[in-house]
Amino acid sequence: MIRYPNGKAYKPLNTSSPSPKKLEASYSNRGMTLEDDLNETNEYYVSKGIAIVHKKPTPVQIVKVDYPKRSAAVIKEAYFKQASTTDYNGVYKGKHLDFEAKETRNKTSFPLRNFHEHQIEHMKQIVKQNGICFVILMFSTLQEIYLFEAQFLFPYWDAMKKDGRKSIPKADIEKKGHFMELGYHPRIDYIKTIDKLYF
Repeated sequence: MIRYPNGKAYKPLNTSSPSPKKLEASYSNRGMTLEDDLNETNEYYVSKGIAIVHKKPTPVQIVKVDYPKRSAAVIKEAYFKQASTTDYNGVYKGKHLDFEAKETRNKTSFPLRNFHEHQIEHMKQIVKQNGICFVILMFSTLQEIYLFEAQFLFPYWDAMKKDGRKSIPKADIEKKGHFMELGYHPRIDYIKTIDKLYF
C-alpha cells in the first residue's frame, strides 16, 4: 500500500486492465496513453539534441517490505515523501520548461479537479521566474490535444476557489489554447508550439 504524506492511502483511478475489446478502441487504437506519447516525444527530443525534458519521479518512502524468497522483495507499504509538483520539466534554448499533462473523457469542458493546489502554486512560481509553463490537455474521447499556457489556467482555478465554475469550457481552450495534431516522430510535437509562442 502506498500512502500520501498525510497518511491517506493512494488509490489509482483505474487499476483494472482493459479488455481486448476496449483496448482496440483506446487512444490511437494502440493502447497508448498521453503519458506514453509524451515520454516517447521527450526521448525523441533528447536523442536529436532538440531539448532535454524528463518526467519527474515521485519520491517514495518504503516502510514495510516482505521477503518471501531471498531473491525477491515485496513492498507492502510505502508513502509518497512529498506532494509532487508537475509531471515534466527540462530545458529548451536556455529556458526552463515545466508542464503538467492531463486527460479527460469529457467532450465539452475540462474538469479543474484534475489539478491540485500544490501544482497550481508551483506553476505560478515558474511563471513568476519567467519559465515556460503550460499544461497539455487531452480530450481522449475526441482525440484532441491542446497546449494551454499556465497563465490562462490560473484565472479559472482562482474563480473555482471562490465557488465559481469547476471546469474550463472546451470553447475557451480552443480559443486560448493551441491545438496539436498527433504525429509520428515526434508523437506530440509541443516544441513546435513553444517555438511559435516564445521564440
